[in-house]
Amino acid sequence: MSRPPAERGSSGRGSSGRDSSGRGSSGRARRARRASATGPRAGAGDGVRPTQRRVERGKGDRSRDADDLGSATARGSQRPWYLRVPVIGGIVVAVVVGLVAAAWFTPMLGVRTIEVIGTEQISEQEITAALDIPLSQPLPRVDTAAAAERVAAIARVESARVQRIYPSTVRVTVVERVAMVFIDGPDGTHLLDKEGVDFAVEPPPPGLPRLVTASPGWGDPATAAALEILQAMPQQLREQVAEIIATSISDVAMTMHDGRMLMWGGVDHSSRKGAVALPLLTQPGQIYDVSSPDLPTVR
Repeated sequence: MSRPPAERGSSGRGSSGRDSSGRGSSGRARRARRASATGPRAGAGDGVRPTQRRVERGKGDRSRDADDLGSATARGSQRPWYLRVPVIGGIVVAVVVGLVAAAWFTPMLGVRTIEVIGTEQISEQEITAALDIPLSQPLPRVDTAAAAERVAAIARVESARVQRIYPSTVRVTVVERVAMVFIDGPDGTHLLDKEGVDFAVEPPPPGLPRLVTASPGWGDPATAAALEILQAMPQQLREQVAEIIATSISDVAMTMHDGRMLMWGGVDHSSRKGAVALPLLTQPGQIYDVSSPDLPTVR
């Protein structure tokens, strides 16, 4: 039995319509998927977003360049300390050299005052003249050793010391010779100090003992022995001595102000002899012998 034409046509169109519709839907889906899959990749090569990335990369490069320039400038202005030290050191050295040159060659630190200490018998004018340091001479250039030698050459000066006192003073400290004995000379009375140095020709001060020896003066052994004995005896005993007679270093005797004699002997045990002589002189007699201090005698 045959089907009606309408049904065959209907059935045929539906089947082919479904096939055509199915094929169309599948094709569109595939194209959509391809477009979806390929769209971004195509945009990556030809769209706006890659251009933006290039622009962004350009901005980043410029920022990095600016940072590098700033870092280089900072490095230039902030050098390491070990590079700055030579420059600072050079400036300091230049300043110091300038100050030293000014002090050495100019009157900036010139001598303005001369101070003399320790003089009693010598005038300050005599010390200043021997010093021979002109005012306004640069103080650092003052030769203190040479100046002290010139002052010490004065007969009455035992020792001298010259100092620079900044900013502008020269100080002279003097120790004068002190007379221990006097001797009679053809030109008058000579004063000798504790070392036997003849430093003045003038009348002796009251109470100063006379020295009697064959060759009185510095370097004479008998003179040295007599002076050593005088310095070793007590002050109270020395004040009673009018004359000390040294015929040799082991034979020294003294005449007291009242005319009595004190036999001393040599320089040995002088402290012990002085301690014995003081009470011994309180006894009546004319000649007192302490040359053997353990066996003193009075005659």
